[in-house]
Amino acid sequence: MSKGTDKGALLQGTLDLLVLRILAGGPKHGFAISQRLSDLSDDWLQVDEGSLYPCLYRLEERGCVRSQVSLSENNRRARYYTISKRGQEELQTRSENWRQLSGVVSNVLKKG
Repeated sequence: MSKGTDKGALLQGTLDLLVLRILAGGPKHGFAISQRLSDLSDDWLQVDEGSLYPCLYRLEERGCVRSQVSLSENNRRARYYTISKRGQEELQTRSENWRQLSGVVSNVLKKG
């Protein structure tokens, strides 16, 4: 994957994991989530609205996040997302699964 590309490169579950991790740091609106992901990845991961909002809706349907409309820092109405207790549990489970998977893939790459 080249720097700055998204367009389907992130697996759905991986994006869910990353969004939950970002929301664990506190409530954020969609643009702030996208910016934070870009910042934390040194601009390697840039998620467009067509990927981010379906992810947020999916997480909300599963009870992992809650949303509420309020004013943003520049006095515009924005939907803020907050991680729920269920989302925190899912974040922990998915993080553990990711660590195991990445370890297995690393071993295969070293031995291959």
